[in-house]
This record gives sequence, structure tokens and C-alpha cells, in this order.
Amino acid sequence: MPPVSLRLSAARAARLRPRLQRFLAGAPNRLRVGFDPVQFPRRYALREDAEMAGLLAASLAYGRVEGFVPKVEQLLSGMGGHPGAFVRTLDVAGARRLLQGFVYRFNLAADVGVLLLGAGRLLRERGSLEPWVAEPLAAGASLHASLTHFVRALRDVPLGPLVKALGPPRALHHLLPVPLGGGAAKRLNMFLRWMVRGPDEVDLGLWRAIPASCLVIPLDTHIGRISRRLGLTTRKDLSWRTALEITGNLRRIDAADPVRFDFALCHHGMSGVCSPRARAEACCSCELRTVCRVGVRLGRATRAAGPARRA
Repeated sequence: MPPVSLRLSAARAARLRPRLQRFLAGAPNRLRVGFDPVQFPRRYALREDAEMAGLLAASLAYGRVEGFVPKVEQLLSGMGGHPGAFVRTLDVAGARRLLQGFVYRFNLAADVGVLLLGAGRLLRERGSLEPWVAEPLAAGASLHASLTHFVRALRDVPLGPLVKALGPPRALHHLLPVPLGGGAAKRLNMFLRWMVRGPDEVDLGLWRAIPASCLVIPLDTHIGRISRRLGLTTRKDLSWRTALEITGNLRRIDAADPVRFDFALCHHGMSGVCSPRARAEACCSCELRTVCRVGVRLGRATRAAGPARRA
């Protein structure tokens, strides 16, 4: 990967830090959990159940929330109260009963069948999904390479019997991309954040062998837009390089937990408060307005217009 191009200065980091901390303290994170796929792994007390529900929810979390949430609900309902135990004993016949006729946008039943059968094998072999990411990291691999190792292990499923039972996959590379390539791997990084960070009102903190300091921000359009406004990146693409640049600059604000602002910032955009077309009434009440280039510009325009209106 090429080096990042924008490095936050110490002075800029010192200015951003208290604003981001106050923003995070006042963010309605608890209220927003119900609008986020993290709601699914948070339902389960057992680690393997939370891992399985989290992997499934994160993998299908593309498109609109109202589109993928019913699909995840449908699958978890069919898996009973313990999705971890369900996939441990899952075979092709069981996958056919659960998935026959399943469609969500790009993905068909066989795509999800690979994910479930692969996860079941990983749980049987190691008791958790964590070692498949943690061990390559501990051996010196990058996070990008470690996630590639994890996804490759998930996809190590004989396709022949599954295709015979459910038909061919349609977008397996979209659901489980190997190799990861230059994309931001947003859904995998989101799953990792859920498992590693916390525990708090959003993330579960179930995986202790991976430090939060090595996480990469789950980059989507909301995080990209807000990061540009805050001066965390100038890049406009949703790539791994952009995610690294944003994360590296957040690491200068919080070296131990750089992605702790992710959920609040993402939902600041998802909720429409911080929209692509900035609104003065929203910006003027935003905790980040004095460190956001759009907020600063609107503030100046508002002050300049004040005397003219009074005249």
C-alpha cells in the first residue's frame, strides 16, 4: 500500500481532540443502536452466538437499513436462539432448508450458504472466529492481510454439493471478497470493531487478543464526507488507503482507540443531521462546527449576513 498523503499536525490534533470528545459524550449512541446492524450481535450472551450474528449482519449490511435488517432477522429466526451452535452442526441439507429462495440484492442463497458453512467449520476447529484474525496479526501480518486470511478460511467450503442444493452463487466475491484488494472493506472492519472495541453501549469487546489500536475505520460515504470536513483526509475515494489515512489521523487524537468516534460520526451522517448539503440550522448547533470547514464557512456567512439583515 502507498503511504498516506495527509498527516494531521500536532496543533490540529490538539484542537480536534476536545471537540471530538465532547461530540462523542453528547452523541445519542444508545438511541441509534436500533438503527444499526450492531443490534444483532448485541442480543446474544454467548460469545459464539454474538460472533455468528455479527458476521452475518455485517456481511449483509449493504444498501438501505430497511432492506437488509428484515433479511438478517429472517435468517437469525430460522437459526433459533443460538446461531453459533446452529452453524457448528450445519450441513448442506440444513443450509437448503434455511436458505432456499433467499435473495438479498446481489446475493443468493448459495452465497450465504458458503458464509454459514465456513463459519461453522471455523468455530468447530478453534471455538471462536477470533484466532483466524488475531494469529496472523500476532505473527506480524498487516490487518489487510489478516482479514484476507480470515475470509479465505471462511470461503474454504466445497461448492459442488451447495450448488446442487441451492443453485450457483451470484456475488460471493461481494459478500466475502478474496483478496480484499484496494477497497475499504467497510463491513469487515465494522465487524472487527464490534468484536474488539468496548464493551460499551455500542461495541461488544469480546475479542481481547486484538488491540483496538490496530483497527481501521469502517469507511463509508458518511465517514468519508465528515472526515473531509474535519480535515482528516482530502481523499474522495472509499478505498483502503483513504481508510488508513483517516484512521492514522484519528490515531494522533487517540492512539489507543482511534476508531471510537466511528459510530457517533457515522450516525451523525446517517441520521441526516450532517447531510451532504449542509444546513445552517444544523451546523450552528453542532459540537464540531468550529473544527469543521463547512461549519466554519457557514458561521462566517451567517455573521456577515447579520448586519445586512438588520440594515
